Amino acid sequence: MQTVIEFLKAILYGVVEGITEWLPVSSTGHLILLEELLPMNVSAEFWELFLVVVQLGAILAVVVLYWGKIFPFSLKKGEPFLRRDIWSLWFHIIVACIPACVYAFVLDDIVEPYLYNYITVAVMLILVGVVFLIAEKYLVKRTPAVTDTQAITYKTALLIGLFQLIAAIFPGTSRSGATIIGGLLLGLSRTAAAEFTFFLAIPVMAGGSLLKLVKFGFDFTLMEAGILLIGTVVAFVVSMIVIRFLMEYVRKKNFNVFAYYRIILGVLVLLYFVLT
Repeated sequence: MQTVIEFLKAILYGVVEGITEWLPVSSTGHLILLEELLPMNVSAEFWELFLVVVQLGAILAVVVLYWGKIFPFSLKKGEPFLRRDIWSLWFHIIVACIPACVYAFVLDDIVEPYLYNYITVAVMLILVGVVFLIAEKYLVKRTPAVTDTQAITYKTALLIGLFQLIAAIFPGTSRSGATIIGGLLLGLSRTAAAEFTFFLAIPVMAGGSLLKLVKFGFDFTLMEAGILLIGTVVAFVVSMIVIRFLMEYVRKKNFNVFAYYRIILGVLVLLYFVLT
């Protein structure tokens, strides 16, 4: 019975991951808050692993949906085997990943125990929500200079990577939220900023998941393997839906609704834990 309950929790966690990974509301923050309210009956080491590896399902959704834009080889007759435009895109993505990679290898284990808690999550939910509202007011009067991910420069890619670093350090920031805000402020259109955020997630999340798996040692119990598999599959299915929704949404509307959601949730979280 206990195993069934943990599997049901894994489904819920997968749903939350699939929804919040791509919306600018912080997936890690939501999972940390969910763990405070409905904790899994697993070891602390496995929980840290699950928090990262469940994102693999979300990554796979990006790969499936954007395969034609990210696969750097052409198998069609009459076309060059190497797609130079996509190779160029990947080089820009690699540059954007440098800040997060340096942090992951040097400071992640030192900083994580102190910042991965509900207080940090709540504060960053509110703070980034306010930043979104301010950014939207600034962006209303401006025409985007970059409307396609292929036009992103190496300088812009690195700066977006620095925005992503903020999310890596402070849970509740939202990786997608930080990189989208960064992209918008650097002159990208909403569509280009969202797409580059999706592509940037592939090496970041895959690398982070691999690092956690290596540290954990691949030594899972049957229940732990089931939890990982279920959470990852559910995150993939939900992400397929959410990514399509977000891309349709950003073509027509701004991010204010997500900003207000973040602020309200952050305030409620602080009140809940202060009063209980």
